Amino acid sequence: MPQTFEDLLIEKKDFSNQPVPAGDYDNCTFRGCNFSQSDLSGINFTDCLFEECNLGNARLLNSTLNDVRFKECKMPGLGFETTSSYLFTVEFSGCQLDYSSFFQRKLKKTLFENCSLKQVDFTDADLTEAIFRQCNFDKAKFENTLLEKADLRTSFGYSIDPELNRISRARFAWPALLGLLEKYRIEAE
Repeated sequence: MPQTFEDLLIEKKDFSNQPVPAGDYDNCTFRGCNFSQSDLSGINFTDCLFEECNLGNARLLNSTLNDVRFKECKMPGLGFETTSSYLFTVEFSGCQLDYSSFFQRKLKKTLFENCSLKQVDFTDADLTEAIFRQCNFDKAKFENTLLEKADLRTSFGYSIDPELNRISRARFAWPALLGLLEKYRIEAE
């Protein structure tokens, strides 16, 4: 039976050189912790907050992220497609997610706010009604991505091919809207 950790505040711990205790974390807050290169595989996080943490290149194989919020975290190179798809619900605010992958993830109604999403892979992801506020999508990959009713009005840097993605009723704003026409090499003034 896995160990359960409830209602804990874990501050400024460096897990980059020591393993994270395996188990179930429920309603825990991790503040200022270093998980860089850590193996978080098989660990279940429910109703948890990661604040100002470094999770760069952490391993998430079969980890559960159920109602987990990330605030002001460094998270480059994470493979969210390896997490458990069961109860996968996340939220990101002020996070650096560059080079991460959400391949085939269901992210319906997920909030991404003030995030760097450079070269993030959203291939085959379901972003229905997702909200992207002030996000940078420079060189992010959208292929067979479901973006119906997604809100990208305040975001920028994206290049989304409407012929390869479903964007019905998605919301965009000028001038970033030109990212839908990039493949046609149109110049607008």
